[in-house]
Order: sequence, then structure tokens, then C-alpha cells
Amino acid sequence: MFNNKEGESEPRIYGFIRSAAAALTHLVCIVFTVFVTVLSRPGSSLFSWHPFLMTLSFSLLMTEAILLFSPHGSPIKKLTHKTKGRVHWILQCLCVSCAVLGLAVIFYNKHLNSKPHFTSWHGFLGLPTVCVVVLQSGAAAPLIYHSLAKGWSLAKLKRYHAASGLITYLLGTASVLLGLCSAWFTGSVVGYSWYLSALCPVLTASVVMNQVTRAYMAKKRLQS
Repeated sequence: MFNNKEGESEPRIYGFIRSAAAALTHLVCIVFTVFVTVLSRPGSSLFSWHPFLMTLSFSLLMTEAILLFSPHGSPIKKLTHKTKGRVHWILQCLCVSCAVLGLAVIFYNKHLNSKPHFTSWHGFLGLPTVCVVVLQSGAAAPLIYHSLAKGWSLAKLKRYHAASGLITYLLGTASVLLGLCSAWFTGSVVGYSWYLSALCPVLTASVVMNQVTRAYMAKKRLQS
């Protein structure tokens, strides 16, 4: 038995499982991003930049930005919370940049080929997802510059940011999954390879959801 940061006692094996899950998540998001990069061959066409940038944004950068705060799998867990926040902010800025560029690429590509915009479920969800990512990142400014949020406690801002961030991440995961159903991806990846590919964002989303909800519930217990 050991005491975790929430002051509760739990079997040591739980800590090992969470550490293993976090390590696996790091590996999965990297392998999945590399796989899509090899598949899309960015630079081979204008369209090729869209799957590459979107996967880099949502599957790698956003996942790693959240895992920075994992008590079991953060690659910089020995650094201060303030430093983690700064690195998180940098990764999120890169995430937003890639998402906006990915959206611009597919929009311009469809314009060049005279194709209708946002007609699939992937496109229909992808547009608001990118908009939400931009808004979510912009709304995080008061966490860095608390003077911008007069009348709001830092603890409350962090709770709202964590909740909205989780929703944003799940929207991104859903958009990626719908992208795996596109004609481009299903024409290149079939059979068990497709199911393994679809399992990657599902696995990372489950680990991220567990991390965020556990942190939120722990804070609620401490305040009750």
C-alpha cells in the first residue's frame, strides 16, 4: 500500500498500472502520428498536409500537452507546476497552429478542385473542433495572466479550463476517428490495420479522460 497525492491509500499495483498506461499512451500517440505521416507523405500533394497536420495537432501535441500534468506519466514531472504550465502553453500554441494550418489546407484544396466544403461528418465536426481549440487556448490566458480575470479565483479557472479542455480533446479525438473513415484513409488502410489505427485515439482518449477526471474528483474531495 502507498499514499497517493490525494492522501488516499490504494494498492501499489494501481500506480504501476497507471504508469504503464501513461507510458503506453506516449508510445501510441507517437507511433500513430508516424504511421499517418508515412501514409500521407506530407509534401507529395497539397492534401497530404491535412492529415499530417491534424494528426500532429490532436493526436500528438494535444495529448502530450495534457500528459505533462500526469502524476504517473509526465516526462517532466520533477519540474514545478508553473514550468509545466509554460510547456503546456507552448505545446498548445503549436497544436492550434497545426490545426488552423490543416483546416486552411483542406479548405484551399477543395477550392482548387471545385469540391463542396464540409459535406462529410468529418468536415462537419472538424470545423467547430478547430474553432473550439482556438477559443479554448485563448481562454487559457487568464491562467497565465491572472489579472485578466478579475473576480475569478485561480482554482475555479483551472477547474473550468480542465473541464473545457477535456471536451475539446474529445472533440478532437472524434474528428480524428471520423477522418479514419474517410475515403482517403479507408482506401489505404483496410482490415485489422484499420481497427488498430482506430484503437489508437480511443486508447489515448481513455487515458486522458481518466487523468483529468481523477484530478478533478480529487480536488472536489479535498474541498468537501
